[in-house]
Amino acid sequence: MATYQKGILGPFNGKVGTVIGANWRGKEILRSLPRKSGKKPSLLQMQQRMKFTTVIDFLTPFNPILSRYFGGDLGEKTRGNKAFAYHIKEAVEFVDPDFVMQYNKVILSKGTLPGLENASVTAEANNTVVLNWTDNSVQVLAQATDRLFIGIYEPELGNTLCNLNLATRSATTASFVLPSVYNGKTIHIWVGFAMTTDEDCSTSIYLGSVTVQ
Repeated sequence: MATYQKGILGPFNGKVGTVIGANWRGKEILRSLPRKSGKKPSLLQMQQRMKFTTVIDFLTPFNPILSRYFGGDLGEKTRGNKAFAYHIKEAVEFVDPDFVMQYNKVILSKGTLPGLENASVTAEANNTVVLNWTDNSVQVLAQATDRLFIGIYEPELGNTLCNLNLATRSATTASFVLPSVYNGKTIHIWVGFAMTTDEDCSTSIYLGSVTVQ
């Protein structure tokens, strides 16, 4: 791969012969077409592809949270890149015959704000889920107006939900009603706080799972 300066006709995008031109993170690049291999992939290669696909499929629906709150978006690595690098190393395991996410190791945000204190989650009737926590807005960096965000995953159907503004830190409780398709299903929940300006956030915590009633 090589970078180049724009010529009189501007940037080059697309394929010409064996060369591809594109814009990658603000840089104009040229790269050669990958060579096709007639070799059958090895077991290790197939497992790596399965692992890659498992992590990507799980993380992609959480992008509204990851793209805002997974650490700083500095240098050539985006927040999405950093989230993928963490999860493929720390939060996925092989359970024959598949790779599975380790929900207790999943992190949707990384930051320095205080997170939820004494947090709990319960399922109530009519597909309602209730969160409770202690108001810790007196802690350093915390503000009463910090916004609660939540990520929900239901593994049987593969459904994901995100809400970036469920409540404020000082509210100490929040509830939401899930669509009827979730009734009787087990959901996994991650939560965290973000500043109203989105300048910083807490590292998300995993609240565990509940069965929707």
